[in-house]
Amino acid sequence: MVKAVVQDLSSMGRPVSLTSVAARLWSGAWRIFTPQSPYRIGDAVVGDDPFKGRREGVVVFLQGTSAGVDTAQGVFFYDHRQLQKLD
Repeated sequence: MVKAVVQDLSSMGRPVSLTSVAARLWSGAWRIFTPQSPYRIGDAVVGDDPFKGRREGVVVFLQGTSAGVDTAQGVFFYDHRQLQKLD
């Protein structure tokens, strides 16, 4: 007979269902193939967009390929392809 619960030794003996383990593995594997920004929060960048102009600032928000850059004029959202790191 097959058990539906696997003992998780790292969490002090709380039982973990096989479906939650499979869901966690699937979401981790799916995340590998999704596009992500190469920048991290706190990186100093220059955003160059023909509509918003060229602005220097710090990355304060990341979601997928979008990055929120905090500048002296406020927060502007750029695609990661429009950003360059400051040297």
